[in-house]
Amino acid sequence: MMASPKITKILIVDDDPGHLVSVKTIIRSWGYHVDTADDGDVAVEMVKTSPMDLILMDVRMTNLSGIEALKQIKVYNPTIPVIIMTAFSSVGSAVEALKSGAYDYLIKPLDFDVLKLTIERACEHAGLKEENRVLKEHLRTDYDIANIIGRSQPMKKLLDMVSTVAPSEATVLITGESGTGKELIARSLHFNSPRKEKPLVVVNCAAITETLLESELFGHEKGSFTGADKRREGRFMQADQGTVFLDEIGETSSTMQAKLLRVLQEKEIQRVGGNATIKVDVRVVVATNRDLKSEVAQGHFREDLFYRLNVMPLNVPPLRERLEDIPLLAQHFLNKFAEKNRKTVKGFVPLAMDMLVNYDWPGNVRELENAIERAVILLTGEHITENQLPINIT
Repeated sequence: MMASPKITKILIVDDDPGHLVSVKTIIRSWGYHVDTADDGDVAVEMVKTSPMDLILMDVRMTNLSGIEALKQIKVYNPTIPVIIMTAFSSVGSAVEALKSGAYDYLIKPLDFDVLKLTIERACEHAGLKEENRVLKEHLRTDYDIANIIGRSQPMKKLLDMVSTVAPSEATVLITGESGTGKELIARSLHFNSPRKEKPLVVVNCAAITETLLESELFGHEKGSFTGADKRREGRFMQADQGTVFLDEIGETSSTMQAKLLRVLQEKEIQRVGGNATIKVDVRVVVATNRDLKSEVAQGHFREDLFYRLNVMPLNVPPLRERLEDIPLLAQHFLNKFAEKNRKTVKGFVPLAMDMLVNYDWPGNVRELENAIERAVILLTGEHITENQLPINIT
């Protein structure tokens, strides 16, 4: 069963008065608020001046056609679902309407069961699009450079560089110890770039075996190996017009490094088991906790790939080099986990905060986050004390 409709206001547009009234009566009986227009021009003006949730519109009208009205409506409200009504003789026009942004089309005379189902589906679709919009807005807020916690000089310098580099198309190499927040920087680069509305695809190269990594990144053809029962798109194709973030790039084999070099040089991939080359439009951001210069010198990493990746190097400082950020981060994590665990926590006693600041944090921000989560879970009072901190910190 469909969820309750979120769409409440429907505009019906038809220059046939009898059909307009009958459809209006039926849709109103389903609990929707209905407005009507007998002309495409009138419909466009109504959309400009009054918010509508869905439009049901005839494709053929005497003044402005349904297709022309659709195009004009989409200029003012690109996300509104428009369902086109058409006779059998004008199905071609309905197909054109779909290409112009219509949600769906229905054949006259209308099957009201089908109409109801189509409206419900449009409702669900519109709701998902709105949820997606809100989620993207939250992501943009979360990864806005101004919202990244860091007042220390090393972090200010890094964030200034992120702000400068993000709008560019440059390949970025992010270095830093484990747990410093390299993925946070990668996400900030994406969500502050012109590609922010397109996918960000994250791949941890160390978490996938070498034999599967090629298929994961580039896809495979049906029958290319045991278990490949259908063609599969790889992560580079999924990220079309967006960003691919390859974490732990230093863990890749020389064979994979050669394939990645080709992607960066030629902007094309080849599926496993396939011969065709496929152009890809992606920005590549990579990260590693290794010293790639040293890896190159030892013959463990391709020199040509290193220079391709090292166009814009960004180094994320370890937490021990940004001590003044520790109280800010600790409070941020305290608020996060207090809310998650439904606890009222006022803060840290001075001794506990001193211990946090004086510890050298080999696991960096991730270790600090885990320590605060543990402390909140163990807390029975209103302030974090040394008793809730891990013994290695105290």
